[in-house]
Amino acid sequence: MREASVDAEIIVVGGGPAGASTAHALASSGHDVLVLDRARFPRDKVCAEYLSPQASRILALMGALEEIERSGPAHLAGMEVRAPNGRTVRGEFAAVRGFRPFRDRGLAIRRTVLDDILIRRAVAAGARLEEGTRISDVLRSADGKVTGVAGRDASGAARDFRARIVVGADGLRSVVGRRLGLVRAARWPKRIALVAHYRNVAGIGVMGEMHVDRDGYLGMVDVGGGVTNVAVVVPVSGAGRVVEGKAEFLEEWIAARPSIAERFVGAERIDAVRATGPFASAAKKAWAPGAALVGDAADFYDPFTGEGIYAALRGGELLAPFIAESLRPGAPAERALAAYDAARIEQFSGKWKVERLVGMAVAYPAMMNRMAGVLSRRKDMADLLVGVAGDFVPPRAVLNPKFLLTLFFSPVRA
Repeated sequence: MREASVDAEIIVVGGGPAGASTAHALASSGHDVLVLDRARFPRDKVCAEYLSPQASRILALMGALEEIERSGPAHLAGMEVRAPNGRTVRGEFAAVRGFRPFRDRGLAIRRTVLDDILIRRAVAAGARLEEGTRISDVLRSADGKVTGVAGRDASGAARDFRARIVVGADGLRSVVGRRLGLVRAARWPKRIALVAHYRNVAGIGVMGEMHVDRDGYLGMVDVGGGVTNVAVVVPVSGAGRVVEGKAEFLEEWIAARPSIAERFVGAERIDAVRATGPFASAAKKAWAPGAALVGDAADFYDPFTGEGIYAALRGGELLAPFIAESLRPGAPAERALAAYDAARIEQFSGKWKVERLVGMAVAYPAMMNRMAGVLSRRKDMADLLVGVAGDFVPPRAVLNPKFLLTLFFSPVRA
């Protein structure tokens, strides 16, 4: 129930997957939730637009999966990775060593469609949504506790929004996280992505694709309706010309690689090339008195493993009961938020280690070539690693001496 002194019991800044998941879970349990987003839905978002098989579990709980299926998404059977030396690794989202996914397919769908469906599910659960609202700061009491956010509403008028707790679900450059001094940029890796959508790219099938080269990588995935999401990710140090022309940089990068370029003969780019990054940021902790961070606002490493949407959905699902506990009369609110941070680390730390292992391989071609040499002839290992990326195989299955010694020290055939 809303208190007279506040605009909402809980304010969620950001209506993407993390914010929608958090808002849906809390509103479904009877809490008064206000979601603030600077955009108006449906809106687009620079993203790989890939959802791992386990994301469908949360989509089903939100009542969104059937509508998403009716929208015509692509279904992904797994991932295919091409190393700098041309060796290709294929891993499938299949049951492996007793681990089974919620579904044996991932999804790929335009964010214009996905985010609109998710925020409407949150509203249907009882959350309120104010679009076109730009947040610029957090409000704090004399003792430093967060009491709301400040910004401009849809009319452009300055406005304060007050709540008992604020959730920062506002992405990689979170205003909430930065104003609270919680977010720090990592020193490595520093990469930016250029993303666009194409029609008629040749050879696009049921696998997501990653093509790794010595100065970056390219990802391609069918997102339904005959459209392919194309992203080139390069080190910031080698992307000086991006500011002069994003489209030219993307197209020249593709054209310089014959095995990729031949697939774009006759392809048509259907929207502008957009940039995002630099990546690699993490919160020192994902909470402060009266506030919590979730999704990319709390942690983002690199888009290679492509699991950001699942992490956002799962993060919201994970956070909601701790928010509810912090609001319970007489409950030690800060203890509940600290417990959320501990649970978040326990949930995701293994995956973070795998992401960093993969990030090292992307940065060092010899390492990627060696890994590809092993995984191309050990499909069971490839499936296991892709299962971790697909969020249904626990990271411990690959973060063990046997797997790592085989991956890095077994003989590789020429």
